Amino acid sequence: MTEQETKKTGLLSWYFQMSLLVRITVGLVAGAIVGIALAYSPSMAPNFVSNTKFFGDVFINLLKMIVVPVIFFSLISGAASITPAQLGRVGVKTIIFYAVLVVVAISIGLLVGNIFQPGLGLGLLGAEGVQGKLAETPSISTLLLNIIPTNPIESLAKGAVLPIIFFALCFGIGLSVIRASDNEELSRAGDSLFRMVTACAESMYVVVRGIMQYAPIGVFFLIAVVFAQQGPKVIGPLAYLVGLAYLAYVLHVLIGFGGVLLLHGLNPIVFFRGADEAMISAFVTRSSNATLPISLRVSEENLGVPRTVSSFSLPLGATINMDGTSIYLAVSAMFIGYATGNPLSIDQQLTVLLTATLGAVGTAGVPGAGALMLLLVLESVGLKVETGSAVAVAYAMILGIDALMDMGRTCLNVTGDIVAAVVVSKHEKVLDTSKWA
Repeated sequence: MTEQETKKTGLLSWYFQMSLLVRITVGLVAGAIVGIALAYSPSMAPNFVSNTKFFGDVFINLLKMIVVPVIFFSLISGAASITPAQLGRVGVKTIIFYAVLVVVAISIGLLVGNIFQPGLGLGLLGAEGVQGKLAETPSISTLLLNIIPTNPIESLAKGAVLPIIFFALCFGIGLSVIRASDNEELSRAGDSLFRMVTACAESMYVVVRGIMQYAPIGVFFLIAVVFAQQGPKVIGPLAYLVGLAYLAYVLHVLIGFGGVLLLHGLNPIVFFRGADEAMISAFVTRSSNATLPISLRVSEENLGVPRTVSSFSLPLGATINMDGTSIYLAVSAMFIGYATGNPLSIDQQLTVLLTATLGAVGTAGVPGAGALMLLLVLESVGLKVETGSAVAVAYAMILGIDALMDMGRTCLNVTGDIVAAVVVSKHEKVLDTSKWA
């Protein structure tokens, strides 16, 4: 029996030992090749789609299954980890800085999307030949009011995005206050609940990583079905989307990060030289959490950030500061809107800004987490990822190239964390300026 188990492990070891990025890329390329070949075989394509579509739908359903618990537990854990004492001068400055940069990032993403209109004219159709279903989008005032859930349990059951985020934040802040209580019994109870919620969040991350092991297979069938139905015409728009995402990333580096550093009298070139190791690591690993030890070291050793600041702002940033993810969400939402013939209105774009800003707090610092957030953003603007719809087709296309955009957005996320640590240290007059000479 042991020998058989060893053989089974050996049989699949090549798959699991290979980089997830490589596997997804292989799935994407192979799916595109198979799909294009089928597109030129009209007699075979319908049978392939009907017999294999199930495998791609499984992947989408798995992602939809995990998105609410990931966001809910991550938000509570992240908010509760910030003690009231930490929310002092350094904490407030750090959080405000993160919030401003995220808004700037989303604005850049939406601006690029409006100017270059990715997906325009693609005219994607669902499996049944219908356009994506567009739900009626409420006004901004109604949206703001609806953020406050009258029944949080109902919001969780329905998957209502903004009410879940609001309730989880309130829950986390309340738990943080209890943990810091002078009442010893209450404080112990708060710590116990915090450990349980954190364990739930970590468990969900494990599930996410497990689902991502299936991603190459899911991506293969999703992309193959897309190309079999739509033909090779989608290659150009996808390459265009990746290019626009990286254009927005670069603009944020120059305008957002570079501008902030210059405003505080700091040389951007010195900064990027000092932070390059963390930036490269983030680009390769696609994980803010995995890069955190490197970010802590370079910020202290190369950029003069004291540990009193870095030990708070960088772990916090790995949880709530998602500049690159925000750009990805904005550009991708614009692409899906244009590609399905439902371009986002101004109200919908403001909803994207609000949802992505709040949702960034709960985005797990693990590879592929941005794809989960995209589901929430699409839901908030009424673009529902339903099996067979054009929106699901467009979402599947983005999943196929998600790894390519994930590298850039993770690099941007980590860079923003280090920028925040440097700027807050400068504000507090504790930055070792000799490192910048």
